[in-house]
Amino acid sequence: MISINIYYTGKADKAQQFAREMKEKGLVDRIRQQTGNLRYEYFTPLGQPETILLIDAWAKQSSLDAHHQSPMMDEIIALREKYDLTMTVERFVSDTNGIPEYDATFIRESQAD
Repeated sequence: MISINIYYTGKADKAQQFAREMKEKGLVDRIRQQTGNLRYEYFTPLGQPETILLIDAWAKQSSLDAHHQSPMMDEIIALREKYDLTMTVERFVSDTNGIPEYDATFIRESQAD
C-alpha cells in the first residue's frame, strides 16, 4: 500500500474552501471509486487553520499512476490554483512484513462488543 499525506496551505481559510469544493463537485467520491483507491480523506491539523491534510492511499503504484493520468487531475489542479495553495507531500510505502511484534505491544485496538 502507498499512503500519501498532502498538506495544502493557503491564506486564511482557502485550504478549507478547496476541500469543501472538492467534495461539493463530487471529485472526492469519484476518486474514492477509482480502482485501487483505499482512502481519500481530509483533516485539519491542530493549530494550523490555514492548512488541510489529505490522506490518500492506493493499493499499488499503477493505481496511483492511473489516478494521476485521469482527467480529474486537471480539475484538482484548477481548484488548487483557484485557491492559490502550496503543497508539502510525504509518501509512505507499507512494510510488507506488517507491524513488528514489539511495536504491536503499544497498540490498543478496539474490542468487539
